[in-house]
Amino acid sequence: MSGEQSATANAVVIKKYANRRLYNTATSTYVTLDDLSDMVKKGTDFVVYDAKSGDEITRSVLTQIIFEEESKGQNLLPIKFLRQLIHFYGDSMQAFVPGYLEMSLESLTKEQDKLRHQMAEIWGADPFKAMQEQTERNMSMFQDAMRMFNPFTAAMAGQHQPQKPAEAARPREQSGKDDLQALKDQLSAMQRKIDAIAGGK
Repeated sequence: MSGEQSATANAVVIKKYANRRLYNTATSTYVTLDDLSDMVKKGTDFVVYDAKSGDEITRSVLTQIIFEEESKGQNLLPIKFLRQLIHFYGDSMQAFVPGYLEMSLESLTKEQDKLRHQMAEIWGADPFKAMQEQTERNMSMFQDAMRMFNPFTAAMAGQHQPQKPAEAARPREQSGKDDLQALKDQLSAMQRKIDAIAGGK
């Protein structure tokens, strides 16, 4: 007995009725495609039968779940892949495609688990939370660095403020010297801040 047949033997039986309602015989409740999608993600195997004919329709239901996910904006399948997949229908290579895709996805799943394990070792039990915290720390450091440039902001703001009557009466040359001196003072202040930060490390 193959792995797929063994899994099917222990699978939850879902019956689909003519009104398109899906019935979970294990829980004696009606379920939706979203419920079946959650079962797949949790690793719960199931098999779907047409309640009237008794035919197995698991493949078509799973395909419908994929269609529903894609229609919600969960664009997992690239257009190029879908075109290539359609191209294989009726092709001489059609018989080899299912096994190849299954083997490729199994390999991807193994690599995914390995990547998650590596991330957990680097970032801790919750890698995404750790990455978020690191991003917040980086943003805080960036904001602290930007505060060092506030003297430039103040100097530029001072240049755009309307002149007072006494200042307007000054010769243009004298005003230019005052602005230059103010900028030099701001640069000196910023340099002292940088030296203080460097000395505190």
